[in-house]
Amino acid sequence: MPPELSPGEQLMAMASGAWVTQMIHVAAELGLADQLVGGERDCEALALACGAEADTLFRLLRGLASLGIFEETAPRRFALTPLAELLRSDHPQSLRQFARMLGEEHYLSWADLLRSVRTGENAFQHRYGCSVFAWYQQNPERGAIFDGAMTDFSRQETEALLAAFDFSGIRRLVDVGGGRGALLQRVLRATPGLQGTLFDQPEVVAPVAPPAELSDRLRVEGGDFFRSVPSGADAYLLKHIIHDWGDDACRTILGHIRAAMDPAGRVLIVEQVIPPGNGPFPGKLLDLNMLVMSEGGRERTPGEYAQLLESAGLRLSRIVPTASAVSVVEAVRAD
Repeated sequence: MPPELSPGEQLMAMASGAWVTQMIHVAAELGLADQLVGGERDCEALALACGAEADTLFRLLRGLASLGIFEETAPRRFALTPLAELLRSDHPQSLRQFARMLGEEHYLSWADLLRSVRTGENAFQHRYGCSVFAWYQQNPERGAIFDGAMTDFSRQETEALLAAFDFSGIRRLVDVGGGRGALLQRVLRATPGLQGTLFDQPEVVAPVAPPAELSDRLRVEGGDFFRSVPSGADAYLLKHIIHDWGDDACRTILGHIRAAMDPAGRVLIVEQVIPPGNGPFPGKLLDLNMLVMSEGGRERTPGEYAQLLESAGLRLSRIVPTASAVSVVEAVRAD
């Protein structure tokens, strides 16, 4: 918050943050930034293109412009700003799908945070009657937005991961729960000679076709990590997987990996590791999102990772920070 705000003004701005979430979400849903790629336009033309009412669209854009998202260049005429550029679908650092995700099922589930804090139960399950992943399977349009949001969310993390962690000593890497393979393909391109296996649910990996330049280095395998994982690799990568689940479920996943991995292999858990103290850290808020949205999921401290790994027959060997919020929690077999 700007230092000139009083404590009361700061708290009021924080407490009304839900307004901003919805403003950005609506702009993303309407595709306003896409309509301004060619240059500034007036509200009437934008409203016609986006399927909105001109006066209420003006009020939305005026509010967003006050936050630096869009700019009113003349009365009722708007243009992109650096922040608004990130809501473009075609921007290399686009966050449009992330904004669309946060404004719907996530937003509605957060309305039940009080119940989750009182009971420890996940709010999404209470509101929708099933797990979030089951719901996305039942609602493929929203599932596609979620997949796009995860790509948005991970883009900067991936580059920071590659800059901080050396994959060159690995012979074969299995990306457990690797989705459509964007991360694994980026790692393979950055690490000549590395062999990779993309492993996720059959319906998730079914559309994935290895690009020609990786066809001899990338395998795609469908399965369920609660039952088994591909065997014989010397490294298993889990990016934003362990934080989705409670300790019992994580022990099952990690136990399957321990049984399948090369005896000298490594487990590489990429998550936001919560530091001690009162300082701001994105994982402290993401942890609450996991409470609201998942079945026992949470962000963990270094000590909690050490305990979890030990209970799965693994040993924490080191934690490698990156320039982003995520770190690599590296583990080996305990025996």
